[in-house]
Parts: sequence; C-alpha cells; structure tokens
Amino acid sequence: MTMTAKLTTAFRGTLWWVRSVMGDLDYQRYVEHSRRHHADSPVISEREFWRRRHAAADANPGARCC
Repeated sequence: MTMTAKLTTAFRGTLWWVRSVMGDLDYQRYVEHSRRHHADSPVISEREFWRRRHAAADANPGARCC
C-alpha cells in the first residue's frame, strides 16, 4: 500500500469517526433501521427526526454538563 493510499484510508476513517461522534450519521442509521425492521411504516423526514430528537433530549436531559 502506498503512502497516499494509507493517508487516504486514515483520513476516511477519521472523518467517519468525527461524523459518528457529532451525530451526522444518526438520521442515516435511523432510515436504515426503519426500512429493515419497520418496512410497513413511513420514514419521517430528516427535519422531523432532529426535531423529535432535540425535544426528547430537552425532556430527558440525563447526564450532560449544561
């Protein structure tokens, strides 16, 4: 494997990790889960997904600093 290929692989892995930690992939995971396990139910829009997620976080703050 060339140095360029190694750097590209490392960059893609780091980008995936950052996106996962920041929640960028959450809607995509929801859609995949919904289609796989609840095929008969409609998939909500990304906007509605985030609205519900933030409403749930505000209603049940759990362990967070603020």
